[in-house]
Amino acid sequence: MADNKIKVGITQGDINGIGYEVIIKTLMEPHIAELCTPVVYGSPKVAAFYRKVVNAENFNFNIIRTAEEANPKRANIINVMDDEVKVDIGKSTDVAGKGALAALKAAVQDLKDGKIQALVTAPFNKENVQSSEYHFPGHTEFLAETFGAKEAIMLLVSDRLRVGVATGHIPLSKVAQTLSKDLILRKLKQLNNTLKEDFQIRRPRIAVLGLNPHSGDGGLLGEEEKNIIIPAVEEAIKGGLLAFGPYAADGFFGSNNVLKFDAVLAMYHDQGLAPFKTMAFESGVNYTGGLSIIRTSPAHGTAYDIAGKDTASPDSFRAALYMACDAYKNRKEYAELTKNPLPLSKTDNEQRTTHNG
Repeated sequence: MADNKIKVGITQGDINGIGYEVIIKTLMEPHIAELCTPVVYGSPKVAAFYRKVVNAENFNFNIIRTAEEANPKRANIINVMDDEVKVDIGKSTDVAGKGALAALKAAVQDLKDGKIQALVTAPFNKENVQSSEYHFPGHTEFLAETFGAKEAIMLLVSDRLRVGVATGHIPLSKVAQTLSKDLILRKLKQLNNTLKEDFQIRRPRIAVLGLNPHSGDGGLLGEEEKNIIIPAVEEAIKGGLLAFGPYAADGFFGSNNVLKFDAVLAMYHDQGLAPFKTMAFESGVNYTGGLSIIRTSPAHGTAYDIAGKDTASPDSFRAALYMACDAYKNRKEYAELTKNPLPLSKTDNEQRTTHNG
């Protein structure tokens, strides 16, 4: 049975941030071995350093060369860095950027080759990871290009809330000119499909936020709602989606309305992520929808300011690991269900005959 467990790749992220602290704290928990086979792409030397930081002297990684060698009963690690690597806690360094990229590239290659089934990425620094090989504003855009997705949707998820964004890592000054009816419609379809396939929500109800204060106040505070967002919502409804809105963002998150929907589509990054992280920062998960593979990440960043202090909570990373496993299973079940739908019952056949006259 153990060999049938999901093999989850975990990238080390920035070695000077809290990545290893939350990874080790999560993988120390005994029940993780029952959930999946973890394979960390990183550095045994750096891992040993952080084991001391979090007082995990009794915890050890199983060092392997390839994912095929992973022990299903252990937390495994593949070395992707030079053994002379230096840790500079709380600092942004070129070494940390190169290490984060090396881990990501190795894990992605194993995903492509089917050696791992899902990916959990520890946070990296978006600046020090930039190079001739990597020129993306975040994991989402890199993975979309790598796996041939025209675009992906960034989705922040907690037990009560799911928030997607129509525009992701772009300057606020470019949001209005980037939005279009077609873009919003594509994101709504992506979000709808992700909720059905990866979260087992049969008929997702999606709330759409306006761009302007008070959703434009009928054009007084902006016309994007009238000209772009409302037509997109109407088109989505015609296509069979349960889309609603646009809602004014301040009132929407300030009321219980958010709990009436399966997901929310925000128009830009901070419009959705700021309230989400206020409500669910400790347990939130960054989920990338629209990809052929499963990828999750904790909702927090490198947190240089608390790195090395053993105060970082593993809750978000643990939730990301759980979600990666659940989404992989859900997607497999959805694929099987759509490939082999349940046969119609006698009652269904009778109803079909009646409706067809």
